[in-house]
Amino acid sequence: MTDDKRVYLFDSTLRDGAQTQGVDFSATDKATIARALDSLGVDYVEGGWPGANPTDDAFFAEPPALKRARLVAFGMTRRPGRSAANDPGQAALINSKAQAICLFGKSWDFQIDVALGIPQAENIDMIADSVANALKHKAEVMFDAEHFFDGYKANKVYTLDCIKAAHEAGARWVVLCDTNGGTLPHEIERIVGEVTAVIPGNRLGIHCHNDTENAVANSLAALKAGARQVQGTLNGLGERCGNANLVSLIPTLKLKTDFEIGVSDEQLSKLTGASRLLDELLNRAPVRNAAYVGDSAFAHKGGVHVSAVEKDPRTYEHIEPALVGNRRHFVVSDQAGRANVLARFRELDIDVAVDDKRLNALIDQVKAREFEGYAYDGADASFELLARRALGGVPGYFSLTRFRIMDDRRWNARGELVTESEATVQLDVAGHQRMEVATGNGPVNALDIAIRKALLPIYPALADMRLADYKVRILTPQAGTGAVTRVMIESADKDGRRWTTVGVSPNIIDASFNALHDGITWKLIQEDAPAGGSLTDPA
Repeated sequence: MTDDKRVYLFDSTLRDGAQTQGVDFSATDKATIARALDSLGVDYVEGGWPGANPTDDAFFAEPPALKRARLVAFGMTRRPGRSAANDPGQAALINSKAQAICLFGKSWDFQIDVALGIPQAENIDMIADSVANALKHKAEVMFDAEHFFDGYKANKVYTLDCIKAAHEAGARWVVLCDTNGGTLPHEIERIVGEVTAVIPGNRLGIHCHNDTENAVANSLAALKAGARQVQGTLNGLGERCGNANLVSLIPTLKLKTDFEIGVSDEQLSKLTGASRLLDELLNRAPVRNAAYVGDSAFAHKGGVHVSAVEKDPRTYEHIEPALVGNRRHFVVSDQAGRANVLARFRELDIDVAVDDKRLNALIDQVKAREFEGYAYDGADASFELLARRALGGVPGYFSLTRFRIMDDRRWNARGELVTESEATVQLDVAGHQRMEVATGNGPVNALDIAIRKALLPIYPALADMRLADYKVRILTPQAGTGAVTRVMIESADKDGRRWTTVGVSPNIIDASFNALHDGITWKLIQEDAPAGGSLTDPA
């Protein structure tokens, strides 16, 4: 094991993350993520594979200016039967504006024989030639040894010859890849320890996939054994089950080990924001129970837990949430007691006396409504409104007079099936009757658009509000199509706020309206909108 404790962070979100099913980055998305990673303090940002697709070509044609991180271009070793200097793939990497190159090549004899179908000695020559040629043009070159651990277990001598060829040719980092994600932590630690006898640990990296849910543990095991570069992605994005999650690795390394990483305390406090930025770009809901950065990572539901945390957070929190840009959160539910409600009030800056009789009434109301199907532990905004209403503090922004939904399913003149929903709403806004009609992709979307059309002229602060997630749960499946339905709606705005509201009704559209109404009302409270808005509106 090396004495040097400096660990270098290598992010491959822009390439490995792009291989995630359902993920499709634009060149602009890639630039935004790269700047966020640079701001976070990572050492290397792998931008993609120049020459592989138009998006990566556009990204490398005008790469973002990074202040600290090195931009890395990814590609393969030269092809068999030609020199590295005359290989088109090598030329694309060399001609890119990246400061460093990461070459990947095979290191498992099975892959050489079956996938490439070339002599094993030729593969070793390909590795050495490619690294040496790239170093003539770039200051830093590294080699990703694909399927390293499978190869090591099958034919240790040959696999070591592959990585020695890269090291001796001048590769700054030789990265050991658990490409199939099937190796376990004790194997990683043993094998990496053995490799350090051949290549110094301060020249070794680790690249783990998460197919056994061990990518983070495997990465830590490799570092313990001597490796000093760790590769991963934001939020663990990646092919199949994903890659090692840098959002977990970064705070773990900084706060829980004696390793040194190039991330300052201030940069670490941006971790939650960087994680959620990625989800926002992908239009995905953040994972609530994600370690360190999830909404539930520091959430406390049981009343006994809340009392203990208020006395000393260390009883149920392993770190201070603010260190990673997150916050402590007290959940109110049918398991809640007075401690939960009072703690939640303090979070909301609601001033109420401990002996206020309205507290008991509110607790009873929460428990009764959750019995009916409401779920406030996952709908903070709805609970806040329930509490403020109990204390008489919610303005009457608008009320529903009536709504009507019509669905139309038809074949158009071109023989195409068209399904469309139309919503008509009539609202009372400070004594003003407003009626709007809108069409949408489904009844809830049409209802949302129609309500927003009616309110926007009076409440322009709603312009940046959007629905980020919509969930439906059937609470009484035994009732069939007449079942009681719970709708959870997550909303978001340009300031990065996300809030969740809940509605319950035997009618799914009515339940959706209740959740929409709460979502809009919560947003208007945050914006300090006056009840009635701008009454100069002519309608």
